[in-house]
Amino acid sequence: MASESIALRVHKSPLHVVYECVATADHKKIGLMYIVYALLFLVVMGIEAILMRIQLSHANATFLSPEVFNRLFTLHGTTGVFFVAMPILFGFGNYLVPLMIGARDMAFPRLNAFSFWMTAFGGFFLYASFFAGGGLSQAGSAPDVGWFAYAPLTSPTFSPGHSTDYWTLSLLLAGVGSIGAAVNFIATILCMRCPGMTLSRMPLLAWMNLVMGGLILVTISPLTAAQLMLMADRYIGGHFFDTAAGGSVVMWMHFFWIFGHPEVYVLIIPCFGFVSEIVPVFSRKAMFGYPAMVAASVSIGFVSLGVWAHHMFTVGMPSYGNAFFVLTTMVVAVPTGIKIFNWLATIWGGKIRFATPMLFCIGFLFQFLIAGLTGIMLATAPFDWQLSASYFVVAHFHYVIVGGILFTIFAGFYYWYPKITGRMLNETLGKWHFWIFLIGFHLTFDFMHIPGLLGMPRRVYTYEAGRGWETWNMISSIGAIFQAAGILIFVYNMIVSYFHGALAGNDPWDAWTLEWATTSPPPDYNFAGVPAVRSRRPLWDIKHPDDPDWKYE
Repeated sequence: MASESIALRVHKSPLHVVYECVATADHKKIGLMYIVYALLFLVVMGIEAILMRIQLSHANATFLSPEVFNRLFTLHGTTGVFFVAMPILFGFGNYLVPLMIGARDMAFPRLNAFSFWMTAFGGFFLYASFFAGGGLSQAGSAPDVGWFAYAPLTSPTFSPGHSTDYWTLSLLLAGVGSIGAAVNFIATILCMRCPGMTLSRMPLLAWMNLVMGGLILVTISPLTAAQLMLMADRYIGGHFFDTAAGGSVVMWMHFFWIFGHPEVYVLIIPCFGFVSEIVPVFSRKAMFGYPAMVAASVSIGFVSLGVWAHHMFTVGMPSYGNAFFVLTTMVVAVPTGIKIFNWLATIWGGKIRFATPMLFCIGFLFQFLIAGLTGIMLATAPFDWQLSASYFVVAHFHYVIVGGILFTIFAGFYYWYPKITGRMLNETLGKWHFWIFLIGFHLTFDFMHIPGLLGMPRRVYTYEAGRGWETWNMISSIGAIFQAAGILIFVYNMIVSYFHGALAGNDPWDAWTLEWATTSPPPDYNFAGVPAVRSRRPLWDIKHPDDPDWKYE
């Protein structure tokens, strides 16, 4: 059945495929559209990163002008957060959550489709600024205010033309899509679980998407409000962020980071779900401390709402304000540490299979631990005061985004690609991808900490020779080339395997959750009959009723 389904999809006409994409409300097709959309922007974001690393690879470089560098910098950050990471996680959530909880679709299928198209139009609208302004190097084209868009850089005085307007409106569109997706995740998970699937039996990935949905509802609203105030400042004299007229540029920072730092957890919490589903399967052990994992995830969601101003230690907040945000930032590390302990306890003593999904998860564990440690360092206000605007922060941030989020996304691709396509990804190419990308990651971001400690400021397009930064920047730029090579192997593997990969069967990993109980790829209706479950591992309990390692009561 899987091979027949693949053959039918391969021989569809392009026009029919386009019609299906535009008209569909099927959660699986919408999930795939999110994923393909995000992968396209991942390539674009990677090209922008490579261009910037070429510019920074040596002192006094002239490869890019400062105007072009600022535009690439803005587009790279904005694209990575809003049009790569969020859509790809929405895509996996759309595809997997209904299957995992035994539902036939999301709670609101049409809202689901609307949410995707709003997100997609947001990304396309951002890059439409190229065509509206005459190109990357022309005045008034792509936005150049950074992905954080601090006031007064966004005022008409410093940002004439419509470049900032494209940035603002694209995020407003994407924000509407994100809120719609969050509502759908929450309603689906709370209201559409199959018989027997209580909250205490729900897969951890579903729990993580539930927490993610709640965070999005709370955090996107301040960002949307800030964007509307910015538009009012630019066009009707709102003066919200105009200090000379009684406004406050620091207020923009508060509004932005009330969204911006919980956004890190919006992205990383679903990735925690990926690791929590993959590690037990490849360790042949049940997840250690399931209740603690759920409690830690919910705790992270709550505490993360009170950490935003650790991005603002240098703006002159009162000492008690600094102390509060130091405390909350350190507290949020506690439930995160619980998760790392539980994953390691799950692996400990297991019958580990070092397949590609497991390799990416192991890489994530080490890298996310390092990212957490540097995060605790930056949570200390005096230390942060010295390094707040340095490349040390850039290295820390990318350790989270690339070393944490992107590694787990790759693990998710290798794990669920057989379910989505009916074909296995090539293991040899997968391991090449892992090792080349791992080496490139550490070359780039390990050594990026050093120029930061030596005083190299972030957001600069070039630097003078003789400051001790040249060697470290050259190593970082070489690492970026390795990362690009790893991603090219990944893309090649996906394309070739789609047409020529080994048939996967329904359950190639001998897993436990309900998505593996149906065909690969699943039919439109997901399940022939609504499943009923009696444990956290319904599929495994059916296949291996006498295995004592998988009992939890």
